Amino acid sequence: MNLKSKIEAIIYAAEEPVSIEQIAVALKEELAAGEDSGNKESAKEKVRATVEELIAAYATDERGIEVRKIGGGYRMSTKPEHHDAVRAFAKSLKPPIRLSLPALETLAVVAYKQPITGPEIAEIRGVDTSGVLATLIDRKLITTAGRKAVVGRPILYKTTKEFLLRFGLSDLNELPSVEEFEKMASESLHQQGLFAEVSIPDATGIPDVESESQAPENSRAQVATEPEGENSQNGQSAEKNETANDLQGLKPDTL
Repeated sequence: MNLKSKIEAIIYAAEEPVSIEQIAVALKEELAAGEDSGNKESAKEKVRATVEELIAAYATDERGIEVRKIGGGYRMSTKPEHHDAVRAFAKSLKPPIRLSLPALETLAVVAYKQPITGPEIAEIRGVDTSGVLATLIDRKLITTAGRKAVVGRPILYKTTKEFLLRFGLSDLNELPSVEEFEKMASESLHQQGLFAEVSIPDATGIPDVESESQAPENSRAQVATEPEGENSQNGQSAEKNETANDLQGLKPDTL
């Protein structure tokens, strides 16, 4: 692998425009093997010359992308003459699926326990999942798989081909272990934000987590009642003092 291919890979992988200095630091070992290994300016000039070669190579009509200098760095982008084709392709792409945490948990149960019935899923999760199952069916991530031969003949559920496509799997044998799945789901929740965690109300319609607005109101009510107690005590003390002063002001013959 030569220097030009490495610089090309760095520019392609960078999310932001990458500068000559950043490339030189990343490839300092390769540049140190050159003739002027002790000269930093010479290393930067070598990187700059290589980048210029890449710019010239991508400028031909046979290439659909180009290396552009933007904001003091370099990045790859599609050529302006191909923007209509790229825009049409981007519009044809499916939007990313966003699932709630209960939907993700239900999907995981179906994926690892399929075919499985709704009551069995509810027993595992501990809550009713009929609404979540309807959402997953609407997203075409799960489908029905007949009925189970037991009393009541409940409907069986399984994952779909769309599920495999969305998660980049060729078949169900490529499913990660339960521990790996939980780790990936946690990373998606906290780092990528792919799945939105929501609070679900119970049968009473009241969320498990108390709303934050109630606590401040209660605290303000407590604070508001405390001065009343102090004022009442102060008022009683004042009345006692006035009575004592009145008694002291009376003459002995009036008593």
